[in-house]
Amino acid sequence: MGFRKITEEPSMYRHLEKMSILEILSNINEEDEKVSVAVKIAVPQIEKLVETASDKMLMGGRMFYIGAGTSGRLGIVDASECPPTYGVPYGLVIGIIAGGEKAITTAVEFAEDDKEQGWKDLQEYNVSDKDVVIGIAASGTTPYVIGALEECRKRGIITGSISCNPCSPVSAAADFPIEVVVGPEFVTGSTRMKSGTAQKLVLNMISTSVMIQLGRVEDNKMVNMQLTNDKLVDRGVKMLMEKVKLTDYDKAKEILLKYGSVKKAVDSFQQ
Repeated sequence: MGFRKITEEPSMYRHLEKMSILEILSNINEEDEKVSVAVKIAVPQIEKLVETASDKMLMGGRMFYIGAGTSGRLGIVDASECPPTYGVPYGLVIGIIAGGEKAITTAVEFAEDDKEQGWKDLQEYNVSDKDVVIGIAASGTTPYVIGALEECRKRGIITGSISCNPCSPVSAAADFPIEVVVGPEFVTGSTRMKSGTAQKLVLNMISTSVMIQLGRVEDNKMVNMQLTNDKLVDRGVKMLMEKVKLTDYDKAKEILLKYGSVKKAVDSFQQ
């Protein structure tokens, strides 16, 4: 099958400016319904990448996300949420974006077109064959991402990719490509919409599955979450009360704060 840039094909809708607000919202919602179906088709591809990433991380490796624009920002969001959610150290899951930190909030012109810079940015973290590097590119053609994955492969570093076009160049550069083909966007070429939603869903699936494999979840609870605000402390207290059958909220809170996580607090009862 040849490469077809579906993400850039014309919207199936015309004259958006003449639609009522209800029509705009309803049509966007209709398009969004296609996303979960496309992700479901890609589950076997996601499974292969998660299996490999989990094995690497259980042996002391890290997981990198690398992308440009919306794709890069989504990777950074997913990576940044792993430590507070699962209590893993910062630096276990790392998000890298073309153009650096400035690009998180501001578009950096032509940053995604530099094929050498992605590998240079990875080298800042001493990336090695212990790690897994996942390139994120809705179009599947971003030079910054493709260059990084190609350099990783030359050095025996396992690579994955997340794109929204079939048989794309970024898939060719990845050991474990994931392709979520959601079709043309509601606004032609606006890949922050369906494509971005699809990438976010896949990233959720990857990081959550990996963290479960790493033992960061017990039953269905985030027992290793960091207690960084009152809401999380309250959630942790209720988890602890349920786990060890405590009825005194204040006593449970005191124990939780002493040990710093639900898991460590529960373990203290079993010693």
